[in-house]
Amino acid sequence: MLVVVPLSVAWRLAFTIALGLAIVISARARAPRHSVPATDLRRLVICALMLYAIGGLATLTRHPALACLVCAGGISVAALAAWLSRGRDQEDPPGDGRGPVDEQPPPDPKGVPGLDWDGFERDFREWASRSREPAARR
Repeated sequence: MLVVVPLSVAWRLAFTIALGLAIVISARARAPRHSVPATDLRRLVICALMLYAIGGLATLTRHPALACLVCAGGISVAALAAWLSRGRDQEDPPGDGRGPVDEQPPPDPKGVPGLDWDGFERDFREWASRSREPAARR
């Protein structure tokens, strides 16, 4: 049995699927190689919010086709911003959940390396006596 779908319903369904795919692709596609400055991302988000507001205004003034197109633009811009926000630079830590690992653990069980105060005082006194000798010769 063949189901005939009216053209307006088919168009809306295709439009909905396309916007859904844009959102899924922004979440699943490989992240950009380079990061985008935060100011540019903010501008994109502000543009998406402005498009949503214009779409809402078009809805209130009974222009549904315009509202649909403008809101779709807002969804697309928001999806682009989401994808671009995933980019990272070489300085960023790896995304596998592992941070940098020290080659040797600290000697103190509390995690803070100990300090040899006696050796420090001995070395300091020796340094202080050497630095006074040239002054005493004058």
